Amino acid sequence: RVLFRSVEIGSEALASGTVEPVKVLGVLAMIDDGELDWKIIGIRASDKLASELNDISCVEAKCPGVISGIREWFRWYKTPDGKPLNAFGYAEKALDKKMALEVIEETHEAWKKLREGKTDKGKLWTGN
Repeated sequence: RVLFRSVEIGSEALASGTVEPVKVLGVLAMIDDGELDWKIIGIRASDKLASELNDISCVEAKCPGVISGIREWFRWYKTPDGKPLNAFGYAEKALDKKMALEVIEETHEAWKKLREGKTDKGKLWTGN
């Protein structure tokens, strides 16, 4: 099972559930309850910072502390429910845009196979 969620790092807050075109910048490999849960990092394509950010290294240079803030939020966010801290793969580093795009492609292919009935859906609801 391949999962990912996205985090938008633009200069303005977006309402939860907003759908906007984004520029993919990188990805974190979070381990949640023993499963890999990718966190895609991107910026809204129309954000004033989008032209300055092209890869995860640009985020580190132009927005110091943003990536570590995202990582720490995801590390701790389930602890109020009594769950343990989440861990991260790849020495806790944010991986580059190329890797993020590979994760998105792999996830999309897995979704297509699931929708086409070519993989076991287990307990997942697929809308079919």
